[in-house]
Amino acid sequence: MPRSSPSYSRALATIAMTAASVAVLAACSGPVATAEKTEAAPKASTSAEIPAPVQEASKAEAAPASAALSAPVQAQIDYALTYWQNYNEAEFGVLGENDCVNFASQTLLARGWVQDDQWFHADDVYSSSDTWRSSTSFRDWLETRPDLATALDDSQRDQVSVGDIVQFDWDQSGDRDHTGVVTRVTHENGSTQVFFAGHTLDSDYRSVDTAITEDHPGGAVYYWHIVS
Repeated sequence: MPRSSPSYSRALATIAMTAASVAVLAACSGPVATAEKTEAAPKASTSAEIPAPVQEASKAEAAPASAALSAPVQAQIDYALTYWQNYNEAEFGVLGENDCVNFASQTLLARGWVQDDQWFHADDVYSSSDTWRSSTSFRDWLETRPDLATALDDSQRDQVSVGDIVQFDWDQSGDRDHTGVVTRVTHENGSTQVFFAGHTLDSDYRSVDTAITEDHPGGAVYYWHIVS
């Protein structure tokens, strides 16, 4: 075909147009494919990371609701968990190896209880009232103060609350051998578990059931539900 003929010119024009179309298609397809990969990766990563934080947030929000305490009870528990092991000896002294009621009384003072001529701490802790330092005397005094506490036995443990007082009769002789402060109560599968803080056998979350079945088999447990 002569290069000067109309047919030759049309052929060249057709080739040029085809080449341009191919170039345009190549230029468009490359960025689109790259963009899809770039967006797809973050989506996959985001979908994989979202569930864990959401679940953790749900737990974090649920915890305060189930563990919410009034300000007085919170002050009592804060005191108990601060001094269950590191005794506040400078302020309240220590009753040798029988400091459990001295400690429980301190937590009630932190809760807002007011000392009177029947329940008080003296500068010499051994001169404090019997109700301040003796488990049995403390029980006998609370029996006369329904305005302060309500007696519960172990069949009523589902009524026990954090901040209540727990007392034990290890040998079921009728007296009270040990006193603690309830620091945790759980209700699961129809069962109530109670945990307490105390001195003598220093503890922050000691199990009531362990205390009466393993530490002192056959022991009895009683509670005082604090009214205010």
